[in-house]
Amino acid sequence: MTPWKDKVFIIAEAGVNHNGDVNLALQLVDAAADAGADAVKFQTYRAEALVSLDAAMADYQKQNTGKEESQYAMLKRLELSEEAHYLVKQRAEKRGITFFSTAFDSDSISFLEKMDIPLWKIPSGEITNYPYLFRIGTLNRPTILSTGMANLAEVEAAVTVLQKAGLQREKLCILHCNTEYPTPVSDVNLRAMMTLGQAFGVSYGYSDHTAGGEISIAATALGAAVIEKHFTLDCKLPGPDHVASLEPKELASMITAVRNIELAMGNGIKCPTQSEAKNITVARKSIVAARAIKAGEIFTETNLTIRRPGIGLSPMNWPNLLGKVATIDYAVGELIQ
Repeated sequence: MTPWKDKVFIIAEAGVNHNGDVNLALQLVDAAADAGADAVKFQTYRAEALVSLDAAMADYQKQNTGKEESQYAMLKRLELSEEAHYLVKQRAEKRGITFFSTAFDSDSISFLEKMDIPLWKIPSGEITNYPYLFRIGTLNRPTILSTGMANLAEVEAAVTVLQKAGLQREKLCILHCNTEYPTPVSDVNLRAMMTLGQAFGVSYGYSDHTAGGEISIAATALGAAVIEKHFTLDCKLPGPDHVASLEPKELASMITAVRNIELAMGNGIKCPTQSEAKNITVARKSIVAARAIKAGEIFTETNLTIRRPGIGLSPMNWPNLLGKVATIDYAVGELIQ
């Protein structure tokens, strides 16, 4: 069973917002649990296996860190040791929240396999990485595929690889995503999320890199099965992703809103709810005598009227009642039987 089967699966994305500090990572686990998230997710990599030594930083990374350095130098500072991973997992288990992480290289996949994480997250940057996709597919565990920077054909190609490797379609959830941090609202294109679900017949969701939480709330109303949102202990901390992340109180507020929207969506059956059933007789009306009516009189539009409460004959019977003969006397305002 996938963790998003019965309710919206909310992932608090810690990512690299621990800044390489295990104590900060543990605090992030606590914050995610306190906020009510279903899972807390980190990123697992070794900088030398992920990026070339002279690879340039993304523009948003330069802007958010205020530094001009290589990706390697930045990522090396943000690595989380294997020992730290186990400490974080133990804290998550203690707090009753699911721990998992995104692997960015082959050795990291092996390490997370050894940790026996319950689900896998494929980041947007690996959507064209055939060997990576194939290996994740062979694991045949619940898998979330982010699709930032991709077009529909590239998503289709990735899904084909995953399925070819053995991943069952019902275990896949595809997330719409934009990889700019923070994402301009004008670039969100949230309708594309539903396009993904329709195109591939799988669960869909949204990986949210916008500055606030309202887009995740909107995605929930549009049927997202998974919501992923970056969070941090403090948006002013140094690092590439903090500025596009929610602080703990904001995360908790977003999660509450998502749960409320999820509850409000209901089952789609149009019928009176338990809370409003008592209002039916109060708000609806009945057919009553507009004046005194004697037995034997014919019911007409002048001797009948409609008044609250709705405990008598429904006004929907009005055309059938007109022209019929009263069998008893009625006082003014008396319910017609």
